[in-house]
Amino acid sequence: MRFLNFVFIFLLCASVCRAEAEKSFSQKNAIEWQQMFEHGKTDFRAFWERCARDLAWFQPWETVLEWDPPFAKWFKEGTLNACYNCVDRHLKMHRNKAAIIWEDEKGRQRTLTYFELHREIVRFAAALREMGVQKGDRIAIYMPMVPEAVVAMLASARIGAIHTVIFGGMASNVLQERINDAQAKVLITANGTYRKGKYIDYKKLVDTALQSSPTIEQTIFVENIKDHASNMVLSKDQFWYHDLIAKAPKKCPCEKMNAEDTLFILYTSGTTGKPKGIMHSTGGYLVGVHATFKWIFDVQPQDVYWSTADIGWITGHSYLVYGPLSHGSTIFMYEGAHNYPDVDVTWQLIEKHGISIYYTAPTLIRLFMKWGEDKIQPYDISSLRLIGSIGEPLNPEAWHWYNAYVGRKVCPIVDTWFQTETGAFVLSPIPGGTHFKPGSVIQALPGYSVDVLDEAGASNHKGYLAILKPFPSMLRGFFGDQERYKKTYWSMWDKPYYFAGDAARKDEDGDIWVEGRSDEVMKVNGHRIGTAEVENALVQNLVVAEAAVIGVSDSVKGQAIAAFIVLKDSVMQHDGILDELQLTVKEYLGAFARPDYAVFVNALPKNRSGKILRRILRSLLEEKPLGNVVTLKNRHCLRDLEKACVKMRAHMKERG
Repeated sequence: MRFLNFVFIFLLCASVCRAEAEKSFSQKNAIEWQQMFEHGKTDFRAFWERCARDLAWFQPWETVLEWDPPFAKWFKEGTLNACYNCVDRHLKMHRNKAAIIWEDEKGRQRTLTYFELHREIVRFAAALREMGVQKGDRIAIYMPMVPEAVVAMLASARIGAIHTVIFGGMASNVLQERINDAQAKVLITANGTYRKGKYIDYKKLVDTALQSSPTIEQTIFVENIKDHASNMVLSKDQFWYHDLIAKAPKKCPCEKMNAEDTLFILYTSGTTGKPKGIMHSTGGYLVGVHATFKWIFDVQPQDVYWSTADIGWITGHSYLVYGPLSHGSTIFMYEGAHNYPDVDVTWQLIEKHGISIYYTAPTLIRLFMKWGEDKIQPYDISSLRLIGSIGEPLNPEAWHWYNAYVGRKVCPIVDTWFQTETGAFVLSPIPGGTHFKPGSVIQALPGYSVDVLDEAGASNHKGYLAILKPFPSMLRGFFGDQERYKKTYWSMWDKPYYFAGDAARKDEDGDIWVEGRSDEVMKVNGHRIGTAEVENALVQNLVVAEAAVIGVSDSVKGQAIAAFIVLKDSVMQHDGILDELQLTVKEYLGAFARPDYAVFVNALPKNRSGKILRRILRSLLEEKPLGNVVTLKNRHCLRDLEKACVKMRAHMKERG
């Protein structure tokens, strides 16, 4: 009986503590949040104009929105600078506050105050100007997770150059492809980094990419790993970052940028295999990430915020750099794997640095589950007051584990949804402003109009996610290909609705559940990978005639990559062939894109025009009805494919 009384009191106290914690999360009460939602619905232009006033503008706007579907211009007469808003304007109040706390897997540590960050950015921006970089020039950034990556982004923004950050895990082929598409003038990189104790030679990768990158005039190397710097030989067009900083002028004023000037280009996977250069504006993008970062994370001056996203993805742009720094927040950066030197490194770092807001991917949360909650117990992670997830749907089982063992049932969980294309959060629960539901992203944030539509464009309980009205942080198109932009996102329905490419449903409460991609883009470890990109990488190997890949459900990654491979007639299968193909994909795209499962088949299912029918492969693998096969021209291949799928399912079962 005493035990039951104790349990009751404990649960009551925990419930009260959680309620108090959630109440403390927002300075707004429920009525104020409701007023915000109503204002966003009744007059979304005036709502976003009010949000824009939280930024520092050199010149105000006259027109809030010019909407010529599908092209939007927000605050078009206004001028501002992203670097000024993220650094300069904080110097008076937060001069000596930590802007960046950094640590790597070898235990090296650095802290940059806002004053020190500003000084570094100014000198690097001045150095870029002296090298001939002008407003509108493109700068490619290919960096590990080091503070200089943030410096490079903000220095580009300071002088009006357009940065395009390429994920540091990409292979040299991908780096080259993105440099050439953006016609980048300067490449900023590092000599190397360590990953799980292994040295990764960026110099070698960069030199390979630059063999066919004619637009690059100069390359700048950060001396990240000194032990490997002494052997480096720089050509006449290659420079050390620290040499440039030492000689650079100490002043470099911010360029006054029109709100619609492009801030950055970020490449994302496409279903055709050709990546899409997503363009984001300076004004609208900054308004979106500044407002939504505050709403979702309710950031306070004392917070230490850790987003585990890499600098090369949109989450790294929006919610590691521009959103947090625009609020004068302290960000934590970690350069290294989250299971090296041990699987408890995350909890060590949270305890060591007093992390209060932790934002990561469902893939990592599921890995934490796999490694076990006993890895957390030795550490004091009570500094955490809010936790979140991004990248793919957070399944309810992972949500409950995350809540119990990381959030300790007192930290609200923000399960967020946005895309490279949207720039800023679109769907999420709000601590203190909405309810929470495991597995659901709840509803659209204030100022957005979102619904689930069927193929006819009617609101439905199940269908496709659609955004019905323009919003400031929306993409401004594809670099050099606006027709493809219109076709990709604005041709699904007769009305000018944005097609997100995600399947979704609404439950009986009207809450939205995102169910994953509806097109041929896979979500692996939170990274978007086009099926065509992996297929193109596989056929680079001379033994492959053709290949088809699909995403399959994976308890850790969200989706794993399954490949169906047709070898050339002259090629005999042998034990090492799969290893060779894995290496090909690693070299062409990067290790993150290697297929998890692969089988060899005699033919792939195709329609009469020759298009591979991946839905047939998916149905066979999942043992579901094939549906309409009228357009299938080579039905004779189905028996062979069925056998291959039995073999692949066995491999999947072995892996668990």
